[in-house]
Amino acid sequence: MNWEGVNEFVAVYETGGFTSAAQQLSCSTAQVSRQIGKLENRLGSKLFYRTTRKVSATEAGQIYYQHCRQILDALDDAERALTDLQASPRGRLKITAPVAYGESHITPLLNNFMQHYPELELQCLLTNQTIDLITDSYDLAIRLGRLSDSSMIARRLSSRRLYVCASPDYIHRHGEPHTLSELSHHICLQGTLDYWRFRTDGQERSLRIQGRIRCNSGHALLDAALKGLGIVQLPDYYVEHALKEKTLVSLLESYQCEDEGIWALYPQNRLLSPKVRLLVDYLIENF
Repeated sequence: MNWEGVNEFVAVYETGGFTSAAQQLSCSTAQVSRQIGKLENRLGSKLFYRTTRKVSATEAGQIYYQHCRQILDALDDAERALTDLQASPRGRLKITAPVAYGESHITPLLNNFMQHYPELELQCLLTNQTIDLITDSYDLAIRLGRLSDSSMIARRLSSRRLYVCASPDYIHRHGEPHTLSELSHHICLQGTLDYWRFRTDGQERSLRIQGRIRCNSGHALLDAALKGLGIVQLPDYYVEHALKEKTLVSLLESYQCEDEGIWALYPQNRLLSPKVRLLVDYLIENF
């Protein structure tokens, strides 16, 4: 592979400009521009749109960056493996996790981990969208529930349990359901999906529910349940405090689903990365 211009290209892409890339690489802006020009000529593709105000990647530039970033990360990992960085990892860790669970459980652990390893750089994206770890060059994803991508390596960190619950005030006004069929007579607080999951006769069952409030935020649904506006089904990390304080009451426990896994998911090519292995071990130990 002809490597000339690749480091300059990646620096421009990640810093958003030729001047900032030159500062990062400790060279002149003219040198960066010259190398990018040579690279574009060699590839036969324009990699950046240039204006007086900003630099942005073309479609070809975006695709080329994804591959270059993976190669650079692989080279970084190879060098670190040879220098025994298990005890002192450095470089970039790029992680994604669900928003609510990431805020409450994952990011505090990540911040603790970063305190121990000052030479690491952390990029953490909290999103409920499923990120392509390979395409977007992520080292690690935290996933909840069932896993669908068998091409990834998965390690179980912990588990979660779904609870159906309501406030004492709601139960006082509307009564407590004792069977799944009784839910049709109750006000159910809906999340992203219009069904809840239960287990009957050893089989999982999805039950459609309806109500006055629908929201894609677990915290918003929890608040509505606490205020007596309906019955809610949420994972334990939303409701465990309220159940302990008895501001919510657990319902239909005989129909409760089996616990689901909370997973650390990473690509095959991250298997031997010391920094990823160290982080996963840290998460398992501290959950």
